[in-house]
Amino acid sequence: MRKLILKMQMSLDGFVGGPNGEVDWAFKTIDGDAQAWIVKTISDVGVHIMGSCTFRDMAAWWPTSTEPYAKAMNEIPKVVFSKDPNLNASPDSPENIESWANARVATGDLAEEIAKLKAEPGKDILAHGGARFAQSLVRLGLIDEYQLMVHPIALARGLALFWSLRESLNLRLVSSTAFPSGAIAHVYRSAPAR
Repeated sequence: MRKLILKMQMSLDGFVGGPNGEVDWAFKTIDGDAQAWIVKTISDVGVHIMGSCTFRDMAAWWPTSTEPYAKAMNEIPKVVFSKDPNLNASPDSPENIESWANARVATGDLAEEIAKLKAEPGKDILAHGGARFAQSLVRLGLIDEYQLMVHPIALARGLALFWSLRESLNLRLVSSTAFPSGAIAHVYRSAPAR
């Protein structure tokens, strides 16, 4: 069974977005080493999943991007979670490519849809936030592995990843990688309750 990995950028004080969802603060401390870690993370999976807002933003950006992340973002299949079964990128747009134009739309119960994805053959599943989508995955206990890049900035207010937990979440640190910019990538997996 494949696992669900959540990759998020996070501030020192635990926010994954500013008060209005802004994430520009994260780009200030992504150096070459951190960039290579992210590229490896997003490349070593079989499918990228996201909510509809993130899907629309990414589908508008990645097909024409020349950033190092673009290859993985454009080549790996997508599943977008939305109540609108007709949601998709603009297939008529000349810059669009197959993984965006033909993204699979999951409209059912989030936990049931994730269970189906986990049961499919192939490499692991990588979830991209939006904060709301990530918070839903966390609240429902669907994440098997957290890949959190913590940046040396305190936002003081914003969107917290773990705010909607109903009970404590026990995690086990698998690895930690510090980058010259001061950002640190922490990889955690679920751990038994203590």
